[in-house]
Parts: sequence; structure tokens; C-alpha cells
Amino acid sequence: MTTDTPPAETAEERPPVTKTTAVPGPLEKPTEGRTLNFFSHGMLILWAFMVVLPLLWAVMTSFKTDRDIFSSPWALPDTLHFENWSRAWTEANMSDYFLNTVIVVGFSLVGTMLLGSMAAYVLARFEFPGNRFIYFLFIGGMSFPIILALVPLFYVMQNLSLLNTLPGLILVYIAYSLPFTVFFMTAFFRTLPTSVAEAAFVDGASHTRTFFQVMLPMAKPGLISISIFNFLGQWNQYMLPTVLNTEPDRKVLTQGLVQLAVSQGYKGDWSGLFAGLVMAMLPVLAAYIIFQRQVVQGLTAGALK
Repeated sequence: MTTDTPPAETAEERPPVTKTTAVPGPLEKPTEGRTLNFFSHGMLILWAFMVVLPLLWAVMTSFKTDRDIFSSPWALPDTLHFENWSRAWTEANMSDYFLNTVIVVGFSLVGTMLLGSMAAYVLARFEFPGNRFIYFLFIGGMSFPIILALVPLFYVMQNLSLLNTLPGLILVYIAYSLPFTVFFMTAFFRTLPTSVAEAAFVDGASHTRTFFQVMLPMAKPGLISISIFNFLGQWNQYMLPTVLNTEPDRKVLTQGLVQLAVSQGYKGDWSGLFAGLVMAMLPVLAAYIIFQRQVVQGLTAGALK
């Protein structure tokens, strides 16, 4: 019994096979993203103008005479009057105020970063009874208004014979800046890898050497970021030195600017006042311009780990 099989098709008789690929249709452009991007950039440009224009106007006014300030406040100065700066620096004692501010802020910043980073490292790396309680005490210090502590702080400083002294003001600045420093650095130390510290312990390093030679250099971005914030807050501090430091020869820069404005009376040395104002702003601007990349890197380091 035989079965008939259909003959095999030859290459000429086989119908050609065509491959079809799906061609994607035209993509619709996201108009919502462009609108949001345009709005955000517009707000940033507006905010930049609101911040930069008053600063530029203050710098421009510091080189004018008193007559030019009131006759043409928005015009550029015809000539640069550098005597305004020299008069504010010498006659208004801005040099003494500036030196006192550098001493107070310099020592308080070093003390704040040293004590704050050590406390933050212990709270972040070691578990012991009361760890969370101490951590929340520092956080509570951030929410406590400093104005409520001025009266008891005044009497405490008076009993310790630290009232109207630069060392007393340094200690108060350190205590004022410690809560935020510990809060920030604790979160930063928790993002650092523990394997490096464990390797240092295996090699025989002590806790002190591990902290200062291993962990602290790794926390450099966070240290720079919190140092800038503490520097801004301590340099512009006015309430604490006004209450705790009333000696004329120990006043800081913010007190000096107020003294310069009050001592004018009806005279009105506005050019010297603007020159002193720019002197007080320049160190803050220079610090932020120099370390702006490190500030952003330190603030985003915890999110990128």
C-alpha cells in the first residue's frame, strides 16, 4: 500500500518571505515637563536677582559719597571713594571688631567641629545604654529657642566670671552650634562603610587613631558642609554677643555695625556705614564661593551612599 506525498516545492515555486518590522509611531513630546522646567528656572532666576541685586547695590553704594547716595542712588559712582573704607576701618574701629570676630568665630568653629564630630561618631558607631536618649537631647537642643535661655545664661556666665570676655563668648558659641553639628554628623557617619574601621582595628589601631586618621578624613565632605553653616551662623550672630558681651573693646562685628549706625546721630555717615556692611559680608561670601562644591557634595553624600 502506497501513499501519495505532495512534491517538494522548489526555491522558485516557494513564495518569498518578507520580514515586517514594527515602525514606532511619532512620540509625543512631554509638554508638562517643559512647562515645569521653564517655571522652575524662571523662579530660580527671579530669586537670583532678588539676592544679587541688593548685594551689588550695597557694594556700589560703599564707593559713593553721602550726597551721591541720596541724589542718584541707582547710578554708578563717578569715582571710587576708597576713603569710605579706610574711614570705616580706622575711625569706626571696624578693625578691632573684625579682629574680635575672627578670634571668636575661629576658636568656636574649631571647638564645635572637634566636639561635635567626636560626639556624632560615638552616637553613630557604638551602641550603649542611653545612646538614643543623648541623641534626642541634641535634637531637642535644636528646637529650643535661644531667646528663652538668655537670662539664665547671663547669670551662669556672670557666676563663672566669663561675662564680657571673649573666651566666654567662644564657649557659648560652641554650645549654641553643637546640636545641629551632632545631628548632621551623626547621619553622615552612619553612611560611611564599617569595613574600613574594622580593618583598622584588626591592624592594631586604637579607637582614637581610627577616628582621627581613618574615619575623620572620610567624613571630610560633611565636615566642610557643617563648618560653612556654623561659620555663617556664628559670624552673623548678634543676639548672644549683645547680651553677653557689652565691653566696647570686646565687641564683635555685628555689634560694631550697630554701633556705627547709632553713633552717627544726625551726622549720617552713610558711605562709611555701607563700607562697614560690605566688610562684614565679604568673608561670608568668600567662604561660600570657595567651598560651594564641597557644601553640595557633603549635603548629597548621604543620599548617594
